[in-house]
Amino acid sequence: MDDVGTALYTLLAVTAVAALAPLLLGLLPKLRIPQVVLLLAGGIVVGPQVMAVASPQAIEPLADLGLGFVFLLAGYEIDQRLHRQDAGRRAALAWVVSLALGLGVVGLLTGMGVVRAFVPVALAMTTTALGTLVPILRENGMLHGRLGGYLLAGGAAGELLPILAIAVFLGVGSKFVALLSLAAVVVLAVLLSLAGRVLHLGGGRLDRIFEERQHETSQITLRFTVLLLVLLLAVTERFHLDAVLGAFVAGMVLRRWAGNSAPALEEKLDVAGHGFLIPIFFVYSGMTIDLQAIAAAPLRLLLFFGLMIAIRGLPALLVYIGVLSLRERIQTMLVSATALPLVVALVEIGMRNGTMLPENGAALVGAGVLTVLILPTVAVAIHRPAVPVAAPETPPVTPQEAAPQRDELPS
Repeated sequence: MDDVGTALYTLLAVTAVAALAPLLLGLLPKLRIPQVVLLLAGGIVVGPQVMAVASPQAIEPLADLGLGFVFLLAGYEIDQRLHRQDAGRRAALAWVVSLALGLGVVGLLTGMGVVRAFVPVALAMTTTALGTLVPILRENGMLHGRLGGYLLAGGAAGELLPILAIAVFLGVGSKFVALLSLAAVVVLAVLLSLAGRVLHLGGGRLDRIFEERQHETSQITLRFTVLLLVLLLAVTERFHLDAVLGAFVAGMVLRRWAGNSAPALEEKLDVAGHGFLIPIFFVYSGMTIDLQAIAAAPLRLLLFFGLMIAIRGLPALLVYIGVLSLRERIQTMLVSATALPLVVALVEIGMRNGTMLPENGAALVGAGVLTVLILPTVAVAIHRPAVPVAAPETPPVTPQEAAPQRDELPS
């Protein structure tokens, strides 16, 4: 009974933070910071290190589901055609350069004794928080046109490629088993992609059922989406980050499934994800931040913050020469270097297997928070929306021409 009470009180505190965050931003419009920062700050306040009214362990399953929704929506947002275009090729090249820089710099830090968990820290430097960025970029009109395509492709590379690397090198103890697990996810993605054709069999009966029952009380498409996500999380519970990869792939598959109903499904996913589960994950992450470790070694936080910008962001200044202006390349650099969800996951792995120093884990999460707080805000601040082309002038309309004909009168 005590466990149930703890879970309910924790959920009450978490949902209060989630509800107050957008309200505060609405009351203070000049407070131009991403909502996720308020959620993290709220998690710190209600967590065990400040007010101690909420326990992170009590809502850990919901937080895992929220993390899954972060990556599912990130995968759903990606236009898979980008990877066959110049934007996708340049994004992959920029990530490979970042990986090389990360391995070199973190290797040097390891030799100096500053870092012990070499692989998690190096990979943390190459990540991009696409799931966190998409709402910010969308709200500020930065996902349209040429720049939007390059931002999405760069964010997808900074999320998908590190997830693949994590699944292979950190997901399980045996590399062979890790590769089998990764192959299983790929096979699952292919099967899910082919499953969409089943809806058109039998005279399209299943297709009609999904079409007729996707709204109102049935919400069949949303229920099957949640089923798919929970199934992936349950099957891969032992290999947590493989489930993250599965959630990302599931989002890409869902986009192919949706077809003409994509806008309706996207709205439902936003409601379920951003309305409930995703805020829980970020508040939970705030509750788990070790403030004492950050206070004990503040220079590590600033070091990792600078390295995230240099390792993940600076390659964008070179890779996108000739296709983006200097201002757009700076925006791409800032967006690419914004990281948090995968950093949190990598820190959890390093702490769980005992290879990561506590002060480094706290500093990495703190640096990720700084990137989310500062970099997207600067990118939005320097954004210049494309000037719409003026419509050609038309001759003035006479009163006789303006009057509607009888059969054009509104009913």
